[in-house]
Amino acid sequence: MKNIILKTAMIITIIMMSNNLNAQIAKAEIRATGLTCSMCSNAINKQLKNLPEVQEVDTDLNTNTFIVTLKEGNTINPNVFKESVEKAGFFIGSLILTTNSENVLNDKSFVLIEDKKISTNEEVQIQILDKGYVTDKEFKKLAKKYKNIETYLSNAKDVFHIKVVN
Repeated sequence: MKNIILKTAMIITIIMMSNNLNAQIAKAEIRATGLTCSMCSNAINKQLKNLPEVQEVDTDLNTNTFIVTLKEGNTINPNVFKESVEKAGFFIGSLILTTNSENVLNDKSFVLIEDKKISTNEEVQIQILDKGYVTDKEFKKLAKKYKNIETYLSNAKDVFHIKVVN
C-alpha cells in the first residue's frame, strides 16, 4: 500500500513539474503593425496590461514594440498575445519570446524549424514564425522556405513553429 501511495505521489509531482515547464514565458517582445499614433499604441498597451499574467508593459513608440514582462509561474500561450493585439485593432509583425530552453525542448506545441543547437537549462529567445505572428510578406517567404514541413501551412492554433534568435 505504501508503494502505491509513494508511486502516485511521484507521478503527481512529475506531472505538476512538467505542466509548470509548459509555456513558462518570462518575456514577450511584440512588434505591432498598423500603428499611426500614440493612441494606437495606448490601445494595445491597455489590452496587454489587462492580461492577468502580465507584470509590466514597456512601449517603444519609435519601433512600435511592446516588451511584456510576465509574472512568474504563468502558463500563457502565444495565442493570447495575438488575440490581444488584434482585439485592439492591429496585427503582430513579429513575436519573440524569452523562456527557458527546457520549455522549448519539452513543450510539444513548439516545433523548432531551423537547425540551431539549444543547450539545456538556459534562457533562450525564440521567434514564432507562423501566420499572424509575422507580416504577410514575411509569411509568404517562409511558406515557400518551409513548404516541406507538413505542419507549417496547417495554421493549427496549438502548434507554434519557431526559430532560436539568440
